[in-house]
Amino acid sequence: MEEDQTENKSRRGIYLLPNLFTTAGLFAGFYAIVASMGDRFEAAAVAIFIAMIMDGIDGRVARLTRTQSDFGVQYDSLSDMICFGLAPALVMYEWSLHSMINIGWAKLGWLAAFIYTAGAALRLARFNAQIKVADKRYFQGLPSPSSAAVLAGLIWVGVDTGMSGADLVVPAFVLTILMGVLMVSNVRYYSFKEFDFKNRVPFVVLLVFVMGFVFTSIDPPKVLFAGFLVYAISGPLITLAFIRKRRRERKRAVAVKAEERNEP
Repeated sequence: MEEDQTENKSRRGIYLLPNLFTTAGLFAGFYAIVASMGDRFEAAAVAIFIAMIMDGIDGRVARLTRTQSDFGVQYDSLSDMICFGLAPALVMYEWSLHSMINIGWAKLGWLAAFIYTAGAALRLARFNAQIKVADKRYFQGLPSPSSAAVLAGLIWVGVDTGMSGADLVVPAFVLTILMGVLMVSNVRYYSFKEFDFKNRVPFVVLLVFVMGFVFTSIDPPKVLFAGFLVYAISGPLITLAFIRKRRRERKRAVAVKAEERNEP
C-alpha cells in the first residue's frame, strides 16, 4: 500500500531537466517580445534563435535521459506557440509591418501578422494530432521554428545592414504571409530525424559540422537567414519532385498493365 502511494506521488511530479530547457526557450521568446517593445530588434531576433536552440535541446535531453512525459509534450507545444508563433509575428509587426500605414494599408500589416500566428497555431495543432501516424522522415508543412527563423533572420539582417523595417516593408509583408501559408500547407520538408547522434559517425560528419559553425560565424545574420530561407524553399521543390515521381510510377504501372493485356 505504501509503495503504491509513493509511486502515485512520483507520478504527480514533473521531470526537471528537459522542462528547464523548455522554460529557457519560453523565456527567450517572451524576452523577444519585450525587447521589440523597446525597439531593440537585434536582441529580439537573437532571442528567437536562442529559443530555437532550447527547443532542439529539450526533446533530445528528454529522450537521452528517458524523461519523456505527456506534461513535457504539452508544455513544449505551448512554449513553441509563444516562441515561434506569437513572438515572430509581434516582433515583425513592431519592426516593419506597422509601417504599412505609410502606404495606406495599415490593416494589412497586423492582418499579415495574424495570418502568421494563426498558421503557427494550426501547424502545431496538426502536428500534435498526427504525431503517431506521420512519416518521421518528413514534416507536413514548414516547421514553426524554421518559419520563425526566416522572419527573425530578415529582421537581424535589416538591423545589421542599417536598413529600417520601413525600407523592407514589402519583403517583410510577403515573407510573413508566405511563412504562415507554408506552415499549414501539405508541402513536405525533410525532417533530418534519421540522423542518430548517439551512435558513431564517420569523421567527415564532424568536419562538416565544424565547417558549418565556422561559416556561420563569418556573418551570422546573413548566413542564418539564407540557410533557413533555402530550407523554406526546399519544401515546394521536394514536393514537386515527389509528385513527378509518383506520376512516372503511375504511367509505368499503366504501361505494364497495357502490355499484359496485349500479350497473347
